[in-house]
Amino acid sequence: MYKDYIQSYLREVGEIVSKIDHDAISRMIDIFATVRAQGGRLFIIGIGGGAGHASHAVNDFRKLADLETYTPVDNVSEITARTNDDGWHTIFSNWLIGSRLSAKDAVLVFSVGGGNLEKNISPNIVEALKLAKERGSKIAGIVGRDGGYTKQVADACVVVPTVNPETVTPHTEEFQAVIWHLIVSHPKFQAQKGKWESVAGK
Repeated sequence: MYKDYIQSYLREVGEIVSKIDHDAISRMIDIFATVRAQGGRLFIIGIGGGAGHASHAVNDFRKLADLETYTPVDNVSEITARTNDDGWHTIFSNWLIGSRLSAKDAVLVFSVGGGNLEKNISPNIVEALKLAKERGSKIAGIVGRDGGYTKQVADACVVVPTVNPETVTPHTEEFQAVIWHLIVSHPKFQAQKGKWESVAGK
């Protein structure tokens, strides 16, 4: 009853894997390694599914890659207060100002569209990236569709290939997780093995 869709969806996953830009991922690892070496910090931003990813990825970058990492979405009190008092479009940029974002730091975006002010899509991401550019911070993104504003300004950006316009969102969000896990597991970047990998064979 469900097998046709299962087969087509997983076939799309395989097609995306074959088209992912390996060089963009490599550039992203270089950026994060440099940030770590210089004592900088990584800030991860995202909305919806991207926000959930941000919280999970903060754990992995801190624990497995020894990179000081934060996300504004981990503090629901602050993010909702900023939404209420300052406006939705500045929740990330004002949070980054309060965190003293600097040229030693990097911002990583998880977004399906990447932000688009003209269409009023994720203006909070756009404003955060404008601030990052002003302060000389590195910008990275894992996004979908055409990459939006994130792709335009990023130093390294993986645009998850669109293989079916009906499944852009789930594929983009699933590959955000695949790619950040790849990064923190890369032997030239990883600082500590995961629990189950460290006890393998014991």
